[in-house]
Amino acid sequence: MCGFLAEISFRNQLISKNSFVDILNLSQKRGPDAQGYWSNQSSVQLGFNRLAIVELSEAGNQPMLSHKGKFAIVFNGEIYNHTHLRSRLDFKAFRGNSDTETICACLEEWGVLKTIKALDGMFALTIYNQETKETHLVRDFAGIKPLFYGFDNKTLFASSQYDQILKHPSFVNTSINNQVLKLYLQQHFVPAPFGLYKNTFQVKPGEIITFQENGSKNSQEYWNFSTDTSYLITDEKDALKLIEETLHSCVKDQLMADVPLGAFLSGGVDSPLVCYHAKSLKPDLSTFSIGSNSLVHDESKRAALFAQKLNTNHHEWILNANEVLSHWDNISNTLHEPLADISIIPTYLVSNLAKKNVTVALSGDGGDELFLGYERFWSLAKNRHFQTFPMLLKKLIYGTDKVISGNKNINSLVVYNQLSKAHEGLHSRFKNEMIQKIFPDLKEINLPAEWNVYQYENSTNLSNLSRQMQKAEFYGMMQKTLRKVDLASMENSLEVRVPFLQKRMIEASLQIDPLLSFGKNKYKDVLKMKLLNYFPNVEPEKVKKGFTVPLRNWIQIDLKETFSDNLLASTNTFYDKKEVENLLKNHLLGEKDNKWALFTLYSLNRSIKR
Repeated sequence: MCGFLAEISFRNQLISKNSFVDILNLSQKRGPDAQGYWSNQSSVQLGFNRLAIVELSEAGNQPMLSHKGKFAIVFNGEIYNHTHLRSRLDFKAFRGNSDTETICACLEEWGVLKTIKALDGMFALTIYNQETKETHLVRDFAGIKPLFYGFDNKTLFASSQYDQILKHPSFVNTSINNQVLKLYLQQHFVPAPFGLYKNTFQVKPGEIITFQENGSKNSQEYWNFSTDTSYLITDEKDALKLIEETLHSCVKDQLMADVPLGAFLSGGVDSPLVCYHAKSLKPDLSTFSIGSNSLVHDESKRAALFAQKLNTNHHEWILNANEVLSHWDNISNTLHEPLADISIIPTYLVSNLAKKNVTVALSGDGGDELFLGYERFWSLAKNRHFQTFPMLLKKLIYGTDKVISGNKNINSLVVYNQLSKAHEGLHSRFKNEMIQKIFPDLKEINLPAEWNVYQYENSTNLSNLSRQMQKAEFYGMMQKTLRKVDLASMENSLEVRVPFLQKRMIEASLQIDPLLSFGKNKYKDVLKMKLLNYFPNVEPEKVKKGFTVPLRNWIQIDLKETFSDNLLASTNTFYDKKEVENLLKNHLLGEKDNKWALFTLYSLNRSIKR
């Protein structure tokens, strides 16, 4: 896990090496162990900050040239099947055991597309072909590792951190893209392929973008989340066996490290499953949990119970609200891009705890998306039979059900013409009317045309609808979660790996009928069954919990000055400060809970300061 920087000038006008390295230094926490630089002295310069995980010697340093000198690459991530890939190559004269060297050798023998399709891991790559003068930007199929770039037809500037792009002379004075700003305010993060500022972008998950020597650009999708419903597995026992074998194999792959490795452990379902397999393969496994003094939200006791059953070296950090608050400034420093997800706080804290003992941690992220673990899936699906009804009739049915059952059978989402738009709306905590008041210039602005994650057809078939919802979550909110984890862990120089999002695990999950996991009062049941098999004496979790913070009260009291300075003393002029002042005032007086809108604005202001 590292941070890289790449500049390709299509006019042979590179910035100075000193300026380039100054920008590279912004990502030193991503890679504190070594720094590397390479240039062809005319049109390309590459920089790298290394967090050494595998092959700790100089043989793993980057930037790296392939053995014939054809390719120069910088690579952030881990390739879990790289040893297997080496066995398929004719070339055997490796200098070390790094996966970067494996990629270089694969590129020499197979070319770019075949190499990328063969990789199983998490990765962001910049590949420069010294013969054809082509540059390739590549991102892993799940979007685990970030890859940002600025492009203005004269210069390509790529990096692992968004704020680095804005330091380049070609992009330092660019203005905000109002379409993307509106998207951020609605979704609380900036999804790929967009950048908040004009001429800045992200590589999409599963995408290769190729730039020719003259600056022309084309993109290619090499992997996509399948919505095929011709399932291979409808039998519960077969599904459980596939999950058992695949998850075990993926966890085994991800234990590859030449540095201390542990795992996050919560009181839920996914991370205990990961830890069960990790412990069976690594007897000295260390696990890490945080907790709070809130009986409603605290998972630490349940996590400790799993740790006791597994007999791991368990590390626990219980914090009260004031202790959490003392880390606010450090956590705010992780916001190198706009991201308004308050769960970045516990992610930062557990990463901080883990880093004191290990350099790599396994996580359970991805299980909810692949096996339909969120309640919002059923909130949408239970309305599926009513979507074709006239609006007046839908409102009548909704009102009747509200009186009779308290909306156990349908809910307010039924009034949407498209379930996909209802799905998109579930992720927005900033009401459109409020956005228009604070940002009057956005009133007539449309969202970017390429924003199509929540565009799927209504379906009364629950299997078909489930797969569409899964895909939308995979390319929607899961991407926000992965950005949060990357930012919080990298601020602590910790590599976080996600076994559920290894390619084999994703593709195995897509072989299973989603209705084995999902339905009325049924959420990711196949994973819960596996958990019960492994921990028969641990009572199943009845309500999904999570570490929460009293953000509403913090803004009213402890963070009152912090938010006031951020929102009102800022020199930014793209929103109506009077409206923001009213928004904050209403919150401080307790007249209205505006914490999510305020935090969304706070994150925006933190990340756009240059």
